Amino acid sequence: MESEIIVALIAFAGTLIGSYFGQRKSTALIAYRLEQLESKVSKHNSVVEKTYILEEKMKVANHRIEDIELRIWNRR
Repeated sequence: MESEIIVALIAFAGTLIGSYFGQRKSTALIAYRLEQLESKVSKHNSVVEKTYILEEKMKVANHRIEDIELRIWNRR
């Protein structure tokens, strides 16, 4: 009877230790993948911001070109 209890306690301890380290490894992997995702999102947001700035510059440039074209056409 006593040997069964000892075996059960050892099995229980093994289960707890295995679960702990498995959970720890899983948590580390999730944290790593989140960091990678955050990095990708940051790069994407940077591209979006740069695109917005370029679009605004294009609008200004197009207005300037239209103004120049109007001046040329009005001189004729």
